[in-house]
Amino acid sequence: MSATAAKRIKIKSQERLGALMREHFLDLDEAARDPQRRVAWCTSVGPCEILTAMGFETYFPENHGALLGARRVSHELIPRAVAIGYCAESCSYMTSDIGSTLAGVSPLTEAFGIDGPPNPDLLVYSTNQCREVQDWWGFHGRRTDAAVMGVCPPSHLGEVTREHVAFVSGLLERLVEKIEHRFGATLDRDRLKEVVALSSRASALWRQVLDTARARPAALTFFDGVIHMAPVILMRGSQKAIDYYETLLAELNQRIADGVGGIPEERFRIYWEGMPIWPKVRELAEKFFDLRTVVAASTYCNSWAFDEYDGGDPIEWMARTSIEIFINRDEVSKQKFLSEMFNRFEIDGAIFHNARTCPNNTNSRFGMAQRVRDEMDMPVLVLDGDLSDVRFFSTAQTMTNIEAFIEQLEECKR
Repeated sequence: MSATAAKRIKIKSQERLGALMREHFLDLDEAARDPQRRVAWCTSVGPCEILTAMGFETYFPENHGALLGARRVSHELIPRAVAIGYCAESCSYMTSDIGSTLAGVSPLTEAFGIDGPPNPDLLVYSTNQCREVQDWWGFHGRRTDAAVMGVCPPSHLGEVTREHVAFVSGLLERLVEKIEHRFGATLDRDRLKEVVALSSRASALWRQVLDTARARPAALTFFDGVIHMAPVILMRGSQKAIDYYETLLAELNQRIADGVGGIPEERFRIYWEGMPIWPKVRELAEKFFDLRTVVAASTYCNSWAFDEYDGGDPIEWMARTSIEIFINRDEVSKQKFLSEMFNRFEIDGAIFHNARTCPNNTNSRFGMAQRVRDEMDMPVLVLDGDLSDVRFFSTAQTMTNIEAFIEQLEECKR
């Protein structure tokens, strides 16, 4: 425990979040058992608004992968996926989730008293973040005999053009047709507008929540963000997500008014580029707390801070949103985004996480970290690790590197 942990003032809304998560997963479990309701699995920045508008309850397997990592059990389950042919260095969200299925265990059992993820009637993916989801969803489709459908948008985009948006809109329209044909349902376009408006509102509030870290001291940290981001992922398109973020934002704004920060006596401000290291989130949070350094902003948490819906074609908004996200852009666009974020949050140094099993969301492998250091005059540290598989992470080496990096920032300050 941190030597100064007694000075930490917890975010009170986190208690409400726990109750909200329990209610969410219990309802999913009930929906899977009710023959009158349908469950669809969806990728995290996938077309969930279409599914919600068509009456499906949505479940996000990537969240399950993160839970397995946070509970530090991924490394025990991944070998089961490897045994049936999956590479040990492919996405550890995928391999730990598949291993969890093969082992018949889930952190959802301990957390909420349910057997595990809800059985799907439909699995829908978008490869806008990675290709792995196509195979991951395919595994579960074969296991459950559920329909698997997806869209494959163009990737590594520079400028997002009208032609790109029109192409992806067409993909989404064809997806709607397939779902309608398979389930004998019809998409209510007015209902889709309502769901997209709710989704957009929650996303806008989430951006405002993240922006409270611009204050000095920052009202919340990256490590708070990876906890409080759950509703904007799992409950997009719902009033519940909006209500939660309105309450959280009010609390954080009051913290700013009272001068309460996530890190007391904040000295330095860090940007986190890449995935969280889920098995080590608590330890890393304590290390930065002790060093009086706030991780004030991140690419990861901002991945669900979309542009607001203007009331036009909801399919077009979904198409643009799905391809404008950071992970789907080219190197020039990514560096421009980072430069804007460094200025916006007054960043002193950047940490790039080289996630061994997540090349799609790792940006230190093709010279970007060096370019940020040279072209932006920004101190940079690259940490080796993984999103879920703790075997790729050295606690002692990482903590030593972080301490040395903060010493470097002290030298720069002097």
